[in-house]
Amino acid sequence: MFGILRRKVGFGGSHASILRPSMERLQHGIIYGMSRNYAAAAKQMTVRDSLNSALDEELTADPNVLVMGEEVGEYQGAYKITKGLLEKYGPLRILDTPITEAGFTGIGVGAAYYGLRPVVEFMTFNFALQGIDHVINSAAKTYYMSSGKISVPIVFRGPNGAAAGVGAQHSQCFAAWYAHCPGLKVLAPYSSEDSRGLLKAAIRDPDPVIFLENELLYGESFPVSAEALDSSFCLPIGKAKIEREGEHVTITAFSKMVGYALQADSVENVQAAEILSKEGISAEVINLLSIRPLDRTTINASVRKTNRLVTVEEGFPQHGVGAEICTSIMEESFEYLDAPVERIAGADIPMPYAANLERIALPQVDDIVRAAKRACYRSAAAS
Repeated sequence: MFGILRRKVGFGGSHASILRPSMERLQHGIIYGMSRNYAAAAKQMTVRDSLNSALDEELTADPNVLVMGEEVGEYQGAYKITKGLLEKYGPLRILDTPITEAGFTGIGVGAAYYGLRPVVEFMTFNFALQGIDHVINSAAKTYYMSSGKISVPIVFRGPNGAAAGVGAQHSQCFAAWYAHCPGLKVLAPYSSEDSRGLLKAAIRDPDPVIFLENELLYGESFPVSAEALDSSFCLPIGKAKIEREGEHVTITAFSKMVGYALQADSVENVQAAEILSKEGISAEVINLLSIRPLDRTTINASVRKTNRLVTVEEGFPQHGVGAEICTSIMEESFEYLDAPVERIAGADIPMPYAANLERIALPQVDDIVRAAKRACYRSAAAS
């Protein structure tokens, strides 16, 4: 085990040959514009840099932390998340692996059994399907099956969900897949502060964590508070964040969809909340952050205040995250509802390659606005 971990593996070629044109465009910031309201003095930081800084600080703080995956070393990461880490920490802790997710996922889990804290990078979570047996059967279930004798402190991280023009096999959202499995914690940050705080928390956690990023957000800058820049900063796992308080309808979202619930659509350059405000609708937006465990307390408290709910996700609708939230509301807060729950999700089809069809297959700001207006009886019911 340790003999394998202590070798720097050279290789040629990569999955990136499929995705690199899209990735290189995204690395230069061709993404959807989103922002949040922060103090003017807050420092701006890209999501990419926030993830890099979190890895850097945790590698410094704990010698048991290591990073492994395809192109994380010499190439400095397919999305440059691991930029500079090989030079600083060396090939014993920043390990380039062959193109074999089933192999390096298993090695990472085995290393965690023996007390190391691997951070396994998947170039995309679509490729994690090659190693999902190790994630589910080896990582998620071992603590239970060993009667608590073997902890598995490992993080599986990488881009999740739709990117731009990479087709059906590279565009899936896996939040609901992994959230279905007991023994895993599933996190999905939105902003730079979210990403930094949650990744640090995930690395420090004693259990396996699925860390779902979004490549369309990597180059986006967000304000980061002085508190979040401290090396001791981390966010609690299992706690949602109320991004915008409101009175008339609750909107839940995670990852890139938080920006859609909050802010500008890249084509229309309008704000969903502003549109609703002009209609006299005050929307409360909840950034889930943690998909498993799910902060049911915050969600239910909000719905009991607003009496309405719209859930937003870009994954498939059947058995999705929104479906679980809707069930929680029906079980715990049904008597508070003044309208049927509205659920916004991606189309129930494999992702089209054509850009115009891809846009139609994913939730847009207008979809959220229409759903919120339906919930508030400000428009005709959906046909």
